[in-house]
Amino acid sequence: MSLTAIIDAVILSEKEPPWVSSENTLMMQGFEWHVPADQLHWQRLRKAIPDLKDIGVDNIWIPPGCKGMDPTGTGYDIYDLYDLGEFDQKGTRATRWGPKEDLEDLLYTAQERTIGIYWDTVLNQKAGADSTESFAAVKVDPEDRNTEISQPESIDGWVGFGFPGRGCRYSSMKYHWQHFTGVDWNHKHKEHAIYKTLGQNKAWAKDVSDEHGNYDYLMFANLDHSHPEVRADILRWGEWLGTELPISGMRIDAAKHYSASFQKEFVHHLRNTVGTNYVLMGEYWRGEVGLLLGYLRFMEYEVSLFDVPLLGRFAAISNMAGGDLRKIFKGTLVEQSPKHAVTFVGNHDTQPGQSLETIIAPFFKPLAYSLILLREQGQPCVFYGDLYGIKGGPEPQSGSSCHGRLPILTRARKLYAHGEQRDYFNRRNCIGFVRYGNYTHPFGLACILSNGHSSYKRMFIGLKHAGEMWTDILEWRDETVLIDRSGHGIFPVAAMSTIIVINI
Repeated sequence: MSLTAIIDAVILSEKEPPWVSSENTLMMQGFEWHVPADQLHWQRLRKAIPDLKDIGVDNIWIPPGCKGMDPTGTGYDIYDLYDLGEFDQKGTRATRWGPKEDLEDLLYTAQERTIGIYWDTVLNQKAGADSTESFAAVKVDPEDRNTEISQPESIDGWVGFGFPGRGCRYSSMKYHWQHFTGVDWNHKHKEHAIYKTLGQNKAWAKDVSDEHGNYDYLMFANLDHSHPEVRADILRWGEWLGTELPISGMRIDAAKHYSASFQKEFVHHLRNTVGTNYVLMGEYWRGEVGLLLGYLRFMEYEVSLFDVPLLGRFAAISNMAGGDLRKIFKGTLVEQSPKHAVTFVGNHDTQPGQSLETIIAPFFKPLAYSLILLREQGQPCVFYGDLYGIKGGPEPQSGSSCHGRLPILTRARKLYAHGEQRDYFNRRNCIGFVRYGNYTHPFGLACILSNGHSSYKRMFIGLKHAGEMWTDILEWRDETVLIDRSGHGIFPVAAMSTIIVINI
């Protein structure tokens, strides 16, 4: 019997999966950019739920389920917050991902399997307006949005949102020019530029990222979160979504691009209306950990953040000959605020050809996943594209990352990555750590990683394990390791590889 089959048997022998009451929760991002635009994705995820539960997934972050600007719209090009695939708008009733009925089937199936669903919440912009409107605006320098580079003029912008297919169902709010602070297209002169809206109380938000002088404007029609009607409608929508659907939390998209003060208000509103246990994660895309810590403090630690600095470390070290593994966590969020760090190895924005492309060398993917899945610190997220493969784009992959071993790593997280942790970060190109298990998960594990030549590491496993033979569950090493009388083992690792060693 293979080691994979043995692990399967351990799981199946339990009356209920061991991760139901485990603290080792695991999230999966349930999409990548190139999944087919066939309106069947909610069905795909629903059918995958039993297998995802089997490999240890507790929560799924799903793509934005609101109507986009056209039938293939991802939801980041958001048209109508209140249309979840229910109304005939923008050339389709269903969203790119499927109709509302399929979404509800997915959510209730997940609920039956005790898998939480996290909604991707897009509140920075709107797209696909129904009409243009004339209003005063001024061009700003794209590299410094605080600098005006034209005289004020009247432009025609796509800012009229009437939602004719939905009417006033769920919300009577209609959007007009006064509800936005900027656009990137003047339809009057057919000209692309960043235009800042002029008028009473019109300005870029101050509490945003300082990139490009002020990074309030990102794309499409930029919402004005200081406008009382905008604020009221979004707060109402958050409460409505949390009661309309059985979701467990939200990912806050583009958090650095709109008012942090409004985000705090939105989070507090959700806590007060939807539930105190609602999970909230922010996508604040900055590589400087101090900025992330500042945002967390401002948000009163009511949210977690994706650990962008850690992703940068993975990419840099994986593409650097002899990169220093001892410094893999230096300057990362998981190092400095582990309870609020969502650790990840890639997402839809970082995959090849996308706006935040971040390439991690293929050999390093198993190392990176071992570091986020098997250690005590952080809240790990597995990427759909790493589990199932990238289906299109400039460099399509035919299969999953980690040579198909990612499910072994996720299961190992549930079964063995428990208890006290001891690090052996004492060599530049070969590091390791041990998890010693706990009362309910007594087995523990040893993990060794190399980004250089083949190597070995002597680590203390525990006196109670003396005389045991430990084996690599990834099956990259055939030999077994004898734990000696002092409780130590000498663990070999191949060049540019990792092993996960347990007692079987």
